[in-house]
Amino acid sequence: MSAQPDHAPAPPAPAAAAQLLAQLRIDRRATSWVPAFERDWAKALEDSRHTYSLTPLHEVVRAWQLRVAAAPAVDAYMESGKDETGFVDLDDVLGSRP
Repeated sequence: MSAQPDHAPAPPAPAAAAQLLAQLRIDRRATSWVPAFERDWAKALEDSRHTYSLTPLHEVVRAWQLRVAAAPAVDAYMESGKDETGFVDLDDVLGSRP
């Protein structure tokens, strides 16, 4: 029996982080996204140094790739003028999280 899951995602390409950062720098959200990505990357790099694993770095790249991919849908939703006044805040439902 293997300790590895059968459905483990493939790791990002070696240059994925640099390509992602270049993409973030030309985005209209660059002033907030670039520092956030660099902060996440620095923490993942430090975690990788302590654990001798590239997993934290891969997770940062995957998370930011998903954010970038979802951005057009979020923009379209925000521009559509949807009214969110009838929704309940998730923190109210789940309570405070650590």
